[in-house]
Amino acid sequence: MGAIEEVINFITAGSISGLPPIVLMIIPFAIGLIVGYLAHKMLKIAIIAGIILVIVAYFGFFGLSLGTLSNIADTYGPIAIQYGTLLMGMLPLGIGLVVGFIIGFIFS
Repeated sequence: MGAIEEVINFITAGSISGLPPIVLMIIPFAIGLIVGYLAHKMLKIAIIAGIILVIVAYFGFFGLSLGTLSNIADTYGPIAIQYGTLLMGMLPLGIGLVVGFIIGFIFS
């Protein structure tokens, strides 16, 4: 019980760069809520755009090959993983962002 009380005491009474820690935990959570809400709203548009892209590629108006998609994944995949790792490296902030994203995505 001593560790839990110490963490709660730090959150309510501590200071990080002059700001209370609770503020630094709420900001990523709020950003996650907003991004999750917007991602859920934009998902319909993304699905429709994907279907249109597949139809256009099927009729030959747009070149879409697995080799090109593989090259894009090889180029930008490690960068996306690096930024994801950096985000999750800031555990209290990263977890708040992820939890906010999930809640915003579900309740939109």
